[in-house]
Amino acid sequence: MVREGSAPNFCPPTEEGVAITLVDEKGEQVELEFLGLVLKGESSFGFFFPIDDEHPATSSGEVVVLEVTEVDEEGQPVSFELVDDEVIAAEAYADFQVAAKDLYDFA
Repeated sequence: MVREGSAPNFCPPTEEGVAITLVDEKGEQVELEFLGLVLKGESSFGFFFPIDDEHPATSSGEVVVLEVTEVDEEGQPVSFELVDDEVIAAEAYADFQVAAKDLYDFA
């Protein structure tokens, strides 16, 4: 089942539970469930949920906001960076909450 977002600036995952592995600044691999992408001005922000044995994909918890820093020839994100600016991260997350309100329960 393909999920659809409720806002034109939102790109939801193609299916539930899509996980990717990224390498953090310490060089450690981090498994993340992709929750969606929000386009905000000239920037794109990806929203992820860290997953592990205690927090499997499709469960809930803290959301990580990463800015897309590089895309491939098809416009798909290939590189992300942690958003350092808390104001930008909060604004992007607020946009994500509005855009994804039909997909996720924000308690």
